[in-house]
Formats: sequence, structure tokens, C-alpha cells
Amino acid sequence: MIKSFLITLSFSTLLFSSQQILLVVSDDFESSHAKLNCFEGKKQVCKDIDVNLGKNGLGWGIGVQSIAHAADEPIKHEGDKKAPAGIFKLRESFGYAFSADTKMPYLHSDENLICVDESSSPFYNQIIEANGDEKSFEHMRRKDEQYRYGVVVAHNAHAKAQMGSCIFLHIQKEANHPTVGCTSMSEKNLKKIIGWLDKEKNPILIQVPKKYLQEVEKLYPQIKE
Repeated sequence: MIKSFLITLSFSTLLFSSQQILLVVSDDFESSHAKLNCFEGKKQVCKDIDVNLGKNGLGWGIGVQSIAHAADEPIKHEGDKKAPAGIFKLRESFGYAFSADTKMPYLHSDENLICVDESSSPFYNQIIEANGDEKSFEHMRRKDEQYRYGVVVAHNAHAKAQMGSCIFLHIQKEANHPTVGCTSMSEKNLKKIIGWLDKEKNPILIQVPKKYLQEVEKLYPQIKE
């Protein structure tokens, strides 16, 4: 019992010590647009950035911390065109250039880099070099430039089948254009965020409808204005 308590305490200390927080708040689960605010410690470093969510809004995802919610609310699944709601680690950045101005781990997206969205694959929800055996995936070097810069959101990190894959922060197709499950924004704002993010400061994405903002503020009081 004591050992279990210490493990839980250690996990909570790690989680709640996050120094960099990206907070995305939408009007409701159906909305495909939201506002993004950034925090480092108790300081707000960006305010009210317009972002796009999934075409079908939000569904509860699998992150590092659960937020108590009603049982009849939507759950994120593969192919549902919903962005994940919840609290997620930001794992690494990626892009077309060989290097980037960031303190996050960086992946160079060459022509062979893919993210596997085939639920039965042993590489489901992983970014890998293509070997020709993958049945369903998306290229990390897209012709439409939306992945010229991006950040990997660690939704469904343990790759539970059919629960959603390949979730990123990336460049928007155009203003107010929804995604198929990611969170997008202008290239200018995304570059600023990537330059600000620091792996050593335990960056996380919190993404919720506004009805859950008070619950989030209880967990992370530093985001209160």
C-alpha cells in the first residue's frame, strides 16, 4: 500500500510540475475551432491563438491524466475525424528541414518517413521508415506543406487498437479549415510555439471543451488568469 502510494505520488509530482502548457479550449464537443493559450510556470506567453480541430469536433482521448466526464460524451476512435480531448505529452517536433530551432527532439521528415494508422499493425500509431509492408499510413512529408513544421501529440501512446493515431500540431490548410483529427494553426504561430517548447520543461497539451475548464484549473492552477 505504501509502495503504491509513493508511485502515485511520484507520478502526480511529475505530471503537475509541467512548466509548459498549451491550453486549447473549444466551445463544445462539436466545435471544429478553438483558442490556444500558452503558459510557462505562472506566466502566460501566448494568448487567444486561433486553431482548428477535427471536422467532427472533439472526443475523449487517451493521455497522461484522465478528466472525469459524463459517460455519454464522445470517445476518440480511429477515423472519426475528431481531435482528442484530454491531457497529452508533447513528444517531439518534426519537419522538412534537416534541423529546426527548437529544444524538442526533432525528426527530419524525409520521403520514406510515415505514420502508421493501421490498427492491426505492430507499428500502429508510430512514426517509422517505410519498409513496403504497411497497408495504411500517412506520409510525414506531404505535398500540401501542412507538415513542414509539426509537433507529435502523445495521444494513445500505448497504441490501443482503434483508439486513434497520428495526432499532431501542424500548419493549417487555411484559416478556419478543420482537420481530420489534429490541431492546426497558422505557420507563423506554430513556428513560434516550436521555438518556445523545451523538452526539459515537460510540455503538455490540454485540449477540452470550455465546460471542463474549471476541472483543468483545479489540476493546473497556474493557468488561471
